[in-house]
Amino acid sequence: MQAPREQSCFAIADRFIYNLCFKCETVIAYLSGKLLEKHANAAIVDVGGVGYEVLIPLSTFYELGEIGSVVSLRIYTHVREDAIQLFGFNTIRERELYLRLISVQGVGAKSGITMLSGMNADEIIMAIRTDDLARLTSIPGVGRKTAERLVIELRDKVAELGGEGGSSLDAARPTLPADAVFDDALSALVNLGYQKNAAEKALKQAAHEGTDISVQKLLRRSLQLLAR
Repeated sequence: MQAPREQSCFAIADRFIYNLCFKCETVIAYLSGKLLEKHANAAIVDVGGVGYEVLIPLSTFYELGEIGSVVSLRIYTHVREDAIQLFGFNTIRERELYLRLISVQGVGAKSGITMLSGMNADEIIMAIRTDDLARLTSIPGVGRKTAERLVIELRDKVAELGGEGGSSLDAARPTLPADAVFDDALSALVNLGYQKNAAEKALKQAAHEGTDISVQKLLRRSLQLLAR
């Protein structure tokens, strides 16, 4: 059994190593490996036998391949006193926009992900540059004051990110049974902060409009309906 003094020394040494590894400028910025699991708000990536849980926005979820495929994600490492969280993005541009969003008071690490799930990068940039407070406040957790700060602080900064044309979001994905698709889409909307009844109503309307039965397309159309 170690003496109290020895235990204290080890505790100090452990804390030093923690600070050296996780509180310096060198943090995880990129992961590439096999996709073990994927959900609307998170994925687990196997890199050299180690599984990393990465929180993701819907825009990145749309682009993930099938389970077992190789994925590459740009990473933001969020360090807190009680946890280290990884946030992943499909593109550098998406990550850069996320970093600008969380630089604004009132936008935390998770609410930044919610914003990129409620609107794609081009829509967020457009809403900020055109002072569209109504569009910004339609995202759960974004109040008027936060929306105003986003516009004031980021109007010029997001202009640097420019705009992109069409994306591959509509690439074909294997379809799931309708009930499973609906449940997965509903779970994703509730996790984003939408009320269950409102989410169910939007999903049903999207389905009745003839939206293709896939999680990605139902979510995208439902988010458009919820933003009205």
